[in-house]
Amino acid sequence: MPHAKSCKKRLITSQARNERNRKNRSSMRSAVKVYRNEIAKKSAEDKAAALSEIYRLLDTQARKGVLPKKRAARLKSRMAAAAAK
Repeated sequence: MPHAKSCKKRLITSQARNERNRKNRSSMRSAVKVYRNEIAKKSAEDKAAALSEIYRLLDTQARKGVLPKKRAARLKSRMAAAAAK
């Protein structure tokens, strides 16, 4: 347990960030799983809309630092390939 006041604050803020990042990461992973399971059943217009939505989600997570930028790019590429099938 930290003794200095600044270290105590740092512990509290890092725990809050950790919880927020965990929630964001979980929701992102769930959205990717739903996208992968549902993409084959959608029409072309729905695929484009779903792909745009997943792009937005991945870009946001990469910008926030929850997801590395290159991993986001790789996932976006794989999602586009799944939509093209």
